[in-house]
Amino acid sequence: MTTIMRAVALAAACLISGSAFGQQYPSKPVKIIIPFPAGGVTDLGGRLIAQRLSERLGQQFYIENIGGAGGNLGMAQVARAPGDGYTILLSSSSVTVNPSLYQKMPFDVEKDLIPVTKAGGSPNSWLVNPSFPANNMKELVDLMKKDPGKYSVGSPGAGTTPSLSIEQLKYDLKVDFVTVPFAGGGPMTQSLLGGHVPISCGAIGNSVELIKDGKIRALGITDKKRLETLPNIPTLDELGIKGQEAETIAGVFVPAGTPKAIVDKLQQEISAVVKSPDIRARLLELGIVPEGDTPESFAAYVKADIAKWKRVIEVANVPRI
Repeated sequence: MTTIMRAVALAAACLISGSAFGQQYPSKPVKIIIPFPAGGVTDLGGRLIAQRLSERLGQQFYIENIGGAGGNLGMAQVARAPGDGYTILLSSSSVTVNPSLYQKMPFDVEKDLIPVTKAGGSPNSWLVNPSFPANNMKELVDLMKKDPGKYSVGSPGAGTTPSLSIEQLKYDLKVDFVTVPFAGGGPMTQSLLGGHVPISCGAIGNSVELIKDGKIRALGITDKKRLETLPNIPTLDELGIKGQEAETIAGVFVPAGTPKAIVDKLQQEISAVVKSPDIRARLLELGIVPEGDTPESFAAYVKADIAKWKRVIEVANVPRI
């Protein structure tokens, strides 16, 4: 056999092997790391997806919550894992915010992780206690401009997309108020319910049922389209408050080096799961708009989102951690 023929044969064998690798995957349980404590919207959505993947692929997909450092601990563990498809990251938008928020990152998002798909996204929402006098975002902004520094706005924590949405609106509309960071969406919502902090901005997923029950009033969401489950809430864009689009994603990543056959298979399966009627309905109930885009589309989204939050952090002088 000539050298050229050997090379052709080797290339063909590698191609067949790579294809078979993708077809055989998974052959053992798959760990999905969520870099936050259990109970949040990303965690709840992730458990729905994991259960259905287990049913579809015949191997257990299980959740492991690794919180700490704004999600960096769990994300770094995935970034350092073997690229074999058996360690997956399901992250919120911390994956695109943290590169600009933290002075030192334990990994490089764009080099160490491969985007698989955006399973879905939850827009941020501006919320008030029902007793608060503003009935819409325009009235809220007018009140803030009339009495600079008087009002307090709760956020689910420094560096979250709601906290950055707060800073962006403050900068863009030149309003002055006090931002009160909480240790998560749960404590923030409880404070809002009690009227201790009368205004908040958080992922809509934390408040869907409270809004439906009239215990919290939503003034607007940071999306281009209204939510199917809460169609009466206007977008900031349609209210004339432009350029405020922001969401908290449920993004799926794998370590660098993962074969494309596995990346594509994961994307196809997760996309099928989130678009299935029952899972889609349950995600919408959590305030997560299902998507399941291609790896290429999601990679472009990640790059653009990193640039977007970098700009917000810089122009609004958000302190780095």
